[in-house]
Amino acid sequence: MFNQIWAALLYLYGILLNSIYQCPEHSQLTTLGVDEKEFPEPHLGQWYFIAGAAPTKEELATFDSVDNIIFNMASGSAPLQLQLRATIRMKNGFCVPREWIYHLTEGNTDLRTEGRPDMKTELFSSSCPGGIMLKETGQGYQRFLLYNRSPHPSEKCVEEFQTLTSCLDSRAFLLTPRNQEACKLSSN
Repeated sequence: MFNQIWAALLYLYGILLNSIYQCPEHSQLTTLGVDEKEFPEPHLGQWYFIAGAAPTKEELATFDSVDNIIFNMASGSAPLQLQLRATIRMKNGFCVPREWIYHLTEGNTDLRTEGRPDMKTELFSSSCPGGIMLKETGQGYQRFLLYNRSPHPSEKCVEEFQTLTSCLDSRAFLLTPRNQEACKLSSN
């Protein structure tokens, strides 16, 4: 008898907890439509790295010493290719330039990073104005990254990203401090 009452109480508690802390449907994680007609126009230009989320802190460790990152996305030298340049402002004040190329697989929204066959990047829409969310998957890691056209999007945007990624089993969260001036992107 006691076990049945206990089970019923736990069941009711679960319903109550679920109604209070309801996660958004996975359908709210909307893949951005990328096709040859529109590609890459909506994704070109300057982006700021705002936050990251992952199942463990280790999957975000690469960003621990980062104050801010600014990216520039441009059309690549071949069709269905994106050239990505970044300048990373480290917490110690140094600027570190980076460059890589994304390839879009025809009929697919996944981006592949040149020279990193194990890495897959998926683009998702963001409810945040001027925002985009990426999911990076590689050998031994998975992380969600929030980018925005503005270096300082609203707190609501960051909170929504954190809530959504938490519901997707990403318990570790990192918000870039963005306390220092962004480094200048080199022009190539």
